[in-house]
Order: sequence, then C-alpha cells, then structure tokens
Amino acid sequence: MTIRLYDLVGSDPSRPFSPHCWKARMALAHKGLDFETVPVRFVEVADIEGGGGRTVPVIRDGDRVVQDSFAIAEYLDDAYPDRPALFEGSSGRALARFVESWSQRTLHPAIVKATIMEIHAFQDEENQAFFRASRERTFGKPIEAVQDGRSEEKRATVSKSLEPLRATLRRQPFLAGEGPMFADYIVFGAFQWLRCISTFGFFEAEDPIRDWFERCLDLHGGIGRSLPAVA
Repeated sequence: MTIRLYDLVGSDPSRPFSPHCWKARMALAHKGLDFETVPVRFVEVADIEGGGGRTVPVIRDGDRVVQDSFAIAEYLDDAYPDRPALFEGSSGRALARFVESWSQRTLHPAIVKATIMEIHAFQDEENQAFFRASRERTFGKPIEAVQDGRSEEKRATVSKSLEPLRATLRRQPFLAGEGPMFADYIVFGAFQWLRCISTFGFFEAEDPIRDWFERCLDLHGGIGRSLPAVA
C-alpha cells in the first residue's frame, strides 16, 4: 500500500516548502518506499487525519498514522528494517537528535529572520492572515520587524556559526560519513526550505556545505532537485 504524506504548501500546491516535510520526503525516498503527497495549507493542518492539533509532516501507512519528522524516520526504520537504514542503531538516533537540536536552534531562526516576509508572500490571502497572526504572537512584534537577518554582518555571523558543519564536510561527503542518513536530511531540510522560498543564501563562494547540498539534491533520483529553486 502506498504511504500518504501530508505536505505543507503555500498558494502553489506544487511547491512544498516545509523543512520538516522535506526531511520526511527524503526519509521515504531513502527507504525506497512508494508514497503519495497530499498538499495542505497552514489553515488545513489542524484537520489532518481527524484533527487533534496535528502538525506536519504526518504520514499514513495502512492503519498507522505517524506525526513529526523524527518520529516518522524512527517508524520507517522499525517498520522496514530490510530497507536502507536511516539511523545506525540507538546511538545513531541519539546523535541525530543532537543534529536536529542544533539545526532548529541555529539554522531555522537564521532562515526565519532572513526570509519571513518571503514566507508570508508565499501564502494565499487566507493563509497570510493565519501566518501573520501566529508569528506575531510568537515574536511579539510585526513580522516586518522580525526580518532583520539580511545584512552582510548578520549573514557573516550565520556563516561563521556553520563552521563546524563546514569542517565536517571537508573531511567526508555526508554528515553520516560515506553515505547519507537521517542526520543529513535534517540539515538538508533547512537549506531546501531556504532554496524553495528565497534567493538569499548563507553559503560561501566555494563552500563544502554547498557541495554537500548539491549532492543531497541529486539523491534518490534527484527528488530534491525536482522542485526548481525559487526564481
């Protein structure tokens, strides 16, 4: 049975942009599993699979409904152990949790501060109102005041914070070593999010992170590259 992936989109249902949903897409492709996507907008997320305050990504695999990208990856490894692994045992899961924490506390805030107005523009009118209201509650100020991360000084600060990632990728082709695992897809999801919504970037001119990202875009038949970068 084909797995169903609920995937976040804006005004264009053909352009999924959520970093977390991209993690799930890459995990499903890594396992070689057939899946179909169901595009959902911000205002529709709460009603997925009967509601209950769900967030995306969500998958349905037969009778199982699994929410959250990391939980989905764990489920896929447990349910399909005969297919390529997303984690190298329990220690691999623990290390991937560290990568996730780093990504969500370093990369994600930097991307939001650089592109929140573009994320807003990416939505239709109904979802723009939802997005603005929810983010202004979170930040306690207008979203126009949140987007302050595009100066050269702030870009340089973010680039410097990526040096541990850069140093790792100078030594090996993927974060997991010679081949990709879920830790790679966690970080890939953040950069793919940026690629999907903005021409702004944090890569250096010649950057091992850029080279790694290009390799990730080509993985699994080029599933990442199948969505063109924003013009």
